[in-house]
Amino acid sequence: MASKDTYEIFVVEDDKWYNNFLQYVISLNPEYSVRTFFNAKDCLDNLHLKPKLITVDYSMPDMNGTELIRKIKDASVDSQIIVISGQEDVSTAVELLKLGVFDYILKDEDTKNRLLNSIQNARSNQVLREEILDLREEVAKKYDFSNSIIGNSDAIKKTYSLIEKAAGSKITVSVTGETGTGKELVAKAIHYNSDRKKLPFVAVNVAAIPKELIESELFGHEKGAFTGADARRIGKFEQANKGTIFLDEIGEMDINIQAKLLRVLQEKEVTRVGGNQTIPIDVRIIVATHKDLNEEVQGSRFREDLYYRLLGLPISLPPLRDRGNDIILITKHIIDEFCKENTIKKVNLSSEAQKKLLGYNFLGNVRELKAIVELACVMCDNSVIEPENITFNSGKSLNNLLMQEMSLDDYTNLIIKTYLDKYDDNVISVAKKLNIGKSTIYRILKSESYQNLTK
Repeated sequence: MASKDTYEIFVVEDDKWYNNFLQYVISLNPEYSVRTFFNAKDCLDNLHLKPKLITVDYSMPDMNGTELIRKIKDASVDSQIIVISGQEDVSTAVELLKLGVFDYILKDEDTKNRLLNSIQNARSNQVLREEILDLREEVAKKYDFSNSIIGNSDAIKKTYSLIEKAAGSKITVSVTGETGTGKELVAKAIHYNSDRKKLPFVAVNVAAIPKELIESELFGHEKGAFTGADARRIGKFEQANKGTIFLDEIGEMDINIQAKLLRVLQEKEVTRVGGNQTIPIDVRIIVATHKDLNEEVQGSRFREDLYYRLLGLPISLPPLRDRGNDIILITKHIIDEFCKENTIKKVNLSSEAQKKLLGYNFLGNVRELKAIVELACVMCDNSVIEPENITFNSGKSLNNLLMQEMSLDDYTNLIIKTYLDKYDDNVISVAKKLNIGKSTIYRILKSESYQNLTK
């Protein structure tokens, strides 16, 4: 019986002398364990032993090689297959390779060397495949949305429900939300909880690619298609075939490329730049944007037909400031991850620090919270984060204030609150910085509109 660490190989060969020869050759490597069979039926009856590799004589008395290989594949064992044949038939070899055979070897004076090399290559290939599967399983666990998207607010519970519906179907998904709310995280959660989770997830940030390169990036190009195209390039859609492609910041896509993307979605095929061949694709589409695409359509910056093609199941992510106590839950998760990654003693969050975080507006959402909390982990003493360890990027927040549509009173309240956060609620310092009286600040603090802001 093979040990756990050996690489078990089945040899299927009806000729007794050649069967012994193959067993001898393979056994030259002490890491290989060999089990031999003289007919196809005995091999099939033992597939429950799950060999790593099977060598198959193409011409067996009870079954030809093609039939045996199909039965092995139907048994769903993850065994590599090498065919060893006495006949040099190119068409047969091509057919077998299409069936998923790893190699086709002729019975001649070079069989020994070719077989040992082929087994070694098959073994390396299989180890790589297993590592990829393990990695994908790890990633799938990481993006279990109940673990990766932290929170129990009503707003995020609604998001959970929509992710679950999206993962259980093949519908196109459009994710909207402010910058930093976790749109890519949602896309990954959908993919890794769907039936495509073991297949590729390819993310493309449309805004980060120059418009003259976006077509090649998405659809690929042939050698010589343009200056600098020294070799064929496979595009993101081909890379994502059978899996999911995530098109982030889709609202930034050039109007001319939008037309080509629409055709790809309609025809389910791509044509590389400079090529004529159409390549069929099966890809799940998830798009994201911080823009209102309907407004972009009204402004003739986004194609209406593409908009309706991409709308699918809309998921709107709530901003962090609307998620209440989720801020603390997410903070504690960030602290745990940061301490683990940096192998440092666990850091706790004081109740005063919690209050400070809950009182901040977080225009940068979870991304801003992560930066603030990680810095606080580094700055704190005695493994406890106190309010003085939390530094808000108030300048950035004030620069973004005008992006929001608010009344003048609301702007005033937010400015006062931002400065109080920055100067640790020191009213005298804030009054000096803003060149207003202390009584004005106290009056604002007591107002109903300010109280509503801090709830």
